[in-house]
Amino acid sequence: MTPDAATAQAVDRLRDEGVAVVHDVLTRDEAADALATLWAAAEESRRQGIPTFMPVLDPNVANVRVFNLIALDPLFTHLIEHPVADALATGLLGADYIVSNFTANIARPGAGSMAVHSDLAIVAPEPWASPGSLNVIWCLTDVTADNGGTLHLPGSQRYATQAEVFAAYGVDRPEDLVGHMLPFEAPAGSVIAMDGRVWHTSGRNVTADQDRALLFGYYAQPWLRPQWNFTRALPEDVQAACPPTLRHRLGLDHSLNTGDGVLIGRGPLG
Repeated sequence: MTPDAATAQAVDRLRDEGVAVVHDVLTRDEAADALATLWAAAEESRRQGIPTFMPVLDPNVANVRVFNLIALDPLFTHLIEHPVADALATGLLGADYIVSNFTANIARPGAGSMAVHSDLAIVAPEPWASPGSLNVIWCLTDVTADNGGTLHLPGSQRYATQAEVFAAYGVDRPEDLVGHMLPFEAPAGSVIAMDGRVWHTSGRNVTADQDRALLFGYYAQPWLRPQWNFTRALPEDVQAACPPTLRHRLGLDHSLNTGDGVLIGRGPLG
């Protein structure tokens, strides 16, 4: 199967099941190089005084969080606009999608789970009747059930409210959904796509010596306020190096949310 055909099949699965995996987007060597770059980015974040442990998100320091990836290395600029990521985002959200955030989470041995949630529920009110956002997850290591593969509810994007989700699975609290969840499992170099309406939580890393490193490219409809203020967060030289289409998706130009995908990359409107 050609790469384009594999991505097209993934878009179909994403629309139907809310999740899809595309294998071999990176070679294992490329994934290993990206992992080394990520560890360097984590160290640079700490040097800048930005913590990599977020107690509001994770129960212990075994989770390493890295934010503002695009500012930290050109590799992350390349990945956020990678053709496979672009095809997945366009297929689910349409051509005028925006980049909302780009972060990383390295689950080290002993890492625990965060709260059960859907990504769209964090940023938009009910009802969630149509796709509003998408996570494109880069696997820089093998991802398994034991090393913290994300637990998720396939098909839960079909429910427009939290009450509908609870009724469908016969639960009263988000944490009770965990018993119905499945882990993502994929080899290093894969991309996992997840509709923002899919309910999930980070898995627990119960291994003795395996890290699970993931990058999270979060894309959204243009009407949804982004999680990250790229105009403030990205240094001027990084902004200047962004190609026109990425500038538009990051909100670096004068216009955004024009409702017309053909305006992507044209810059300020006259």
